[in-house]
Amino acid sequence: MRIITVPDYAAMSRVAADLVSAEVAHSPRSVLGLATGSTPEGLYAELVARVRMGTLNLSFVTTFNLDEYIGLPEEHETSYHFFMRRHLFDHVQVREYHIPNGNAPDLLAECRRYDGLIAEIGGIDLQILGIGRNGHIGFNEPGSPFGEGTRIVNLTPDTIAANARFFASPDQVPRQALSMGIKTIMRARSIVLLASGEGKAQAVAGMIKGPVTEALPASVLRLHPDATLIVDEDAASLLTREELTSA
Repeated sequence: MRIITVPDYAAMSRVAADLVSAEVAHSPRSVLGLATGSTPEGLYAELVARVRMGTLNLSFVTTFNLDEYIGLPEEHETSYHFFMRRHLFDHVQVREYHIPNGNAPDLLAECRRYDGLIAEIGGIDLQILGIGRNGHIGFNEPGSPFGEGTRIVNLTPDTIAANARFFASPDQVPRQALSMGIKTIMRARSIVLLASGEGKAQAVAGMIKGPVTEALPASVLRLHPDATLIVDEDAASLLTREELTSA
């Protein structure tokens, strides 16, 4: 795994945007895997700014989001459909975008459909990820099997508590979601994981220094042939200089 250490969140977002821009410049019809949550907001702001300046064209790009809550209306202000429109799709043109349907009448069929769409287009070229405080990627919580595709997941109390800040109360946070599975994520040709802030330091350290284990899902990225971690100084605070350069 390649590690890029940056001073702060703003620098992390710029470097991530540089990598996305390079991918799209190399292949204008790239397939991008996108994440939600506070971590990639700066990345999306950078991409929007570059499109407006005319230095980036996303109009031939296809995107697939990692996940969506189950049972939350798409127009709900805390749904990931709403998040992606607010931060990206209302401001830039893409060829098409895909987000799991958490209100599908047959959720298992929706999981199969989603993986089928990704396979049909030839797979994801560049997958953007964040990391949860418990080491989750997407909504693949600790204990998630490495060998599963898009699936129904039960959110852990830690994740529910972390996401409660986006809702009026913790009781309103959905308890389940649809998420790309780790098998689907690992099939991306390249992966970029973003981590910022002291709250992510323990998970980042475990991912880099600990064993590759389903108990810390992000650790599987060390097995990927083209994975990059962009980490700010706070999130890297539990890693030594040697660990940052030899991972």
